[in-house]
Amino acid sequence: MEPPAATTEGPPMGAGADAQHADAIDEYGIPIIPDPADAASRKRQAIIDAALAEFLAEGYSAASMDAITRGSGVSKATIYKHFGSKERLFLAVIGGVLPKTYADLEPSNSTIADAPDLRAALVRLTTDWARILLRPDIMKLRRLVIGEIDRFPQLGQLWYRVSYDMNNGPLVEAFTELNARGVLDAPDPALAVQQLVAATVGVPQLVRTFSPDAEIDDAELTRVISSGVDLFLARYARS
Repeated sequence: MEPPAATTEGPPMGAGADAQHADAIDEYGIPIIPDPADAASRKRQAIIDAALAEFLAEGYSAASMDAITRGSGVSKATIYKHFGSKERLFLAVIGGVLPKTYADLEPSNSTIADAPDLRAALVRLTTDWARILLRPDIMKLRRLVIGEIDRFPQLGQLWYRVSYDMNNGPLVEAFTELNARGVLDAPDPALAVQQLVAATVGVPQLVRTFSPDAEIDDAELTRVISSGVDLFLARYARS
């Protein structure tokens, strides 16, 4: 996958030699930025923090490198030295943040296969998912990636892979085991997981994605999640 075409907001004169690393990308098309050391790493983090705030507030196109420069407290030349271009800065910053959005969810899947009360465990798991994924910071990131998906499809692919590896994948393994033990009738565990997520977490997430000010209190979240789990078990639980 090739990185997006460059815009007119490129590095200043003389920065090209310092940005020769700018061609390196990972399997998702996210820039591979070598780690700096000591003082340089503090400058790098200041740039990342300022860029993330600017991109979340303005989107990619309207985001200003001048504003990122002011927010980071470093020179524009330093920003281009570290990241090469506005495109690579955006990809590196957003691509670096995405894996962290699901980090709090990863361990909880491992207990599902051994839960004494599967319904209660699924309600608890999907409620935890929903509360984390409905956080304002994560919802802003989600809207940003959706809004830029045509320009930066690699971010959408990365988001899908991260969410699968950290959440869906372990749950697929649990459902595979539960199917083998006769607890669930789920010959296609991956589809079963997708349907569970769609019927539970997916409902409030869809509402909040397109209606940021929508109120979803604990009572409503519990009602939606519990109903979704019951719908899932009505299809997949063995009697």
